[in-house]
Amino acid sequence: MSQVEKKAGLLRRTSSSKKPLKEKVVLMYDEIFAKEDPAKNNPRFWDELFLMKVNLEYLESKLESVDGEEVQRIQDNINSLFHHCVQALGEEHQIKVVNALQTLCALFRGVHQKNKSASGFDIINMLMGFDKAEQRMKDLMERLDSLLCGDGSESLKSLCLKLLLCLVTVTDNISQNTILEYVMINSIFEAILQILSDVSSRGQHGYDAVVLLALLVNYRKYEVCTYTVIELLGCFLSQGMGMVVHQALTEYNRQYKDKEEENQGGFFSTLTSMVGSMFIADADEKLSVQTNEAILLALYEAVHLNRNFITVLAQSHPEIDIAATPITPTPTTPTTPLGTTPPSLDMMSNPELPLDPNLQTSNLLITFLKYASIVMQDTKDEHRLNSARLCLIILTCIAEDQYADAFLHDDNMNFRVNLHRMEINVYLMVEFIVTHMMKDFPMDLYLRCVQIIHKLLCYQKKCRIRLHYTWRELWSALINLLKFLLSNETTLLAKHNIFHLALLVVNLFNMFITYGDTFLPTSNSYDELYYEIVRMHQVFDNLYCMVLRVSTNTGQWKEAASKVTHALVNVRAIINHFNPKIESYAATNHISQLSEEQVRSISLNVRKNVSLNTLSQDVLLKEFSTIS
Repeated sequence: MSQVEKKAGLLRRTSSSKKPLKEKVVLMYDEIFAKEDPAKNNPRFWDELFLMKVNLEYLESKLESVDGEEVQRIQDNINSLFHHCVQALGEEHQIKVVNALQTLCALFRGVHQKNKSASGFDIINMLMGFDKAEQRMKDLMERLDSLLCGDGSESLKSLCLKLLLCLVTVTDNISQNTILEYVMINSIFEAILQILSDVSSRGQHGYDAVVLLALLVNYRKYEVCTYTVIELLGCFLSQGMGMVVHQALTEYNRQYKDKEEENQGGFFSTLTSMVGSMFIADADEKLSVQTNEAILLALYEAVHLNRNFITVLAQSHPEIDIAATPITPTPTTPTTPLGTTPPSLDMMSNPELPLDPNLQTSNLLITFLKYASIVMQDTKDEHRLNSARLCLIILTCIAEDQYADAFLHDDNMNFRVNLHRMEINVYLMVEFIVTHMMKDFPMDLYLRCVQIIHKLLCYQKKCRIRLHYTWRELWSALINLLKFLLSNETTLLAKHNIFHLALLVVNLFNMFITYGDTFLPTSNSYDELYYEIVRMHQVFDNLYCMVLRVSTNTGQWKEAASKVTHALVNVRAIINHFNPKIESYAATNHISQLSEEQVRSISLNVRKNVSLNTLSQDVLLKEFSTIS
């Protein structure tokens, strides 16, 4: 018997030269794309169509191939197809419902692909007829709502969410997707909230529901009606949403840990240690795990839109051993929004277990910080750079919230954090500063990084919290950053305003110099600060020379450079007072190079005589508020 090959709706006998045969469903699609009403000679046409397996590839390609004149000719048939798809969603026969949902996906995608340059109104007219669009979309949303909230199969509910995700993501700019106006009017937020509130439903559909919510909230973000905003805020305050985000990030952290452990052992590790850095690039690639921007977007919107979500961030629950749970394959989807992969269903369905005092606990905030520490290690490609950018934006929102700051600075915080320091937020920022001084300098990320440090210092100053952190690591990182800006002045100035970043860095030193007594852990910390400034005085001297040169010449950066000149007053006062004393002590005692202890001893004696310019916190806050 000859082998039968199926491709794009064609049935072809490979051993025969006869004309290929078409599937019946493909023949029916061809009838829809003809001028005549397909039901004219066959009253049961639509009933028969939805009993047949959908050929998505053929239907989409057919829609994309229709030219301008043909659109007008077959518009009534396309409108009729859309209408009967919506009607089929109310059928008791599940096969019809499934086929109708898949056909709608093909319609939305195919029409938008063909008409990327067309207006939203033209697309609406082609799909459902502009005069009937409001009723058609009302019927569609009601049927989807009924399916999502009903007792039907989980696979049908999954397909409903996939259809909505397909509808939301057919345009590059979500605010240009005019059809979403009808989605917002005929709200489905209660259905989403119901999914997130139920443990079983959240395990099956929580990921898609959260991604859908994160996308919908960005539709004409600052123009939606008050009622819609209230509904959105309710969804974003959901503990269920927090669980979905937490578990998605937890799985990413687990995957990275597994890759790391795999990379540390075995033959590959032995070879790497033998030949040095030859295989470093391969190692980095091996450790790479796909990031999840969709979940980060959802977390950002939750924290940004509703600051009460901070309580969800800090909600503690047990750390589940996800690695021990079997991975269930995710169902095939008509579309994959933002190129992300949802976490395993078994992990998502874990209920909120009672806390065991002997069990390690975690929360969304700690899990996110772990995630951010991984993502920010490598920003070489645009995808990971955008992920790091989202992480820093979220960290900025968290640092601006006093409840979150109180949690982060709580000495009684009893969470296991797989980082090298408990001062995780500051540590993350220091790590980022020292590891991203590269040719393609990520200026906006550095600005946000310095802003986060500043916000944390302001909170510590206000609440007189003396964090037991090795601040010297931060000071050293900031000075090295200034050194990098100086060394690459010409290259960087062609793209960035480096004086803005330099000003923020210098003002961080001003915070320590002026207000350090309110948050530095010991009096010796001041000695360490002064020592670090004096030890690296050449960097500050060079910075002053550069900004003085630029500020005294006419040019684009004159004003920006002059601000740095003024901000350096405190640092230069310290250097100008200490250096002569140190040189005099060295000459008197015939010492070519003083030890750190000797320098700190000198600084202790003369520090009281240093005249400093005490900048008000309002001035410092103003300088940092210019970062968007």
